[in-house]
Amino acid sequence: MKLASRFAILLAASVGAASLTGCARHSSAEHYYLVAANTKLEYWQSAAAGLDKIAGEWDVHADMRGPATFDPQDEVDEFRSVVALKPAGILVSVADAKLMQPEIDAAINAGIPVITVDSDAPNSKRLYFIGTNNRQAGRLGGHALVQKLGGKGNVVFYTNPSQPNLGERLDGYKDVLADAPGIHIKEVVDIKGESTVAFDHTEQALPLTGKDRVDAFVCLEASAGKEVGEVLRRANAKDRVVVAMDVDKDTLDLVKEGVIAATIAQKPFTMAYVGVKMLDDLHHYPLASLTRNYAVDPFSPIPAFIDTGSSLVDASNVDQFLEAQQAAKAP
Repeated sequence: MKLASRFAILLAASVGAASLTGCARHSSAEHYYLVAANTKLEYWQSAAAGLDKIAGEWDVHADMRGPATFDPQDEVDEFRSVVALKPAGILVSVADAKLMQPEIDAAINAGIPVITVDSDAPNSKRLYFIGTNNRQAGRLGGHALVQKLGGKGNVVFYTNPSQPNLGERLDGYKDVLADAPGIHIKEVVDIKGESTVAFDHTEQALPLTGKDRVDAFVCLEASAGKEVGEVLRRANAKDRVVVAMDVDKDTLDLVKEGVIAATIAQKPFTMAYVGVKMLDDLHHYPLASLTRNYAVDPFSPIPAFIDTGSSLVDASNVDQFLEAQQAAKAP
């Protein structure tokens, strides 16, 4: 037998063995969880699809847990109950960093890998963060806001202040607005996880005139944009600017109609899909220590941050996002 032929046979055997080993490493006994708040949002349903995708590919269990409404304490309680199950790993989107930090630390101390997704708890012992560069996403929205307002006007922001990711987005907007002296932040409204607060506040703000007039509304979380857009549509208020967050279908439809000027797209599906992959790797190839401070280790085997990306959606590209959503739902 020629040497080249023998090498080809050996290579094929090696690849086949590696393939079998890769498949064999996964087990239906492995359980991974994503804990989040406000899980009824379409945003988190997209993340759940990412969990289902990777679970089906690898024959493991990957489930989402958490309150259906925005309730940081309920999220903490749910996280604690998941820790008690001793899973192979946990992903968590942090609604309140102060509340969640001790729970994350306790899980790490118990030997359970924890990775934050979507919203971080950077002072905790979590291993690293997977998600959007939220300050950059805020800057992206800020540039769109300045352009749509023509450099002047009063702005109201809607947010949940306890969420670290929303604070980072607000900081990103402020970075841009620092160079736009004609634009003023009139108010930062805590909607307390209730999108109806944004609806009611926008209704009250629309009639204001003079120095109290609100020229733009910026929504730093997923649910407020369509509420604000609905108020403006009913009032036929075409002279106001709305910059929203995320790409649920209602929000995209309002962008297409011109009611919402722009929204910022994230990738919750990717956060969940990649997150389980990373936890699975940590499960099968454990770190020497979960409690080491890898942030200051120049030879760290894990990253500090995996950026899943963000992009601006406006009239120029909204059809592409609507088509992608439709394709994802097709059987």
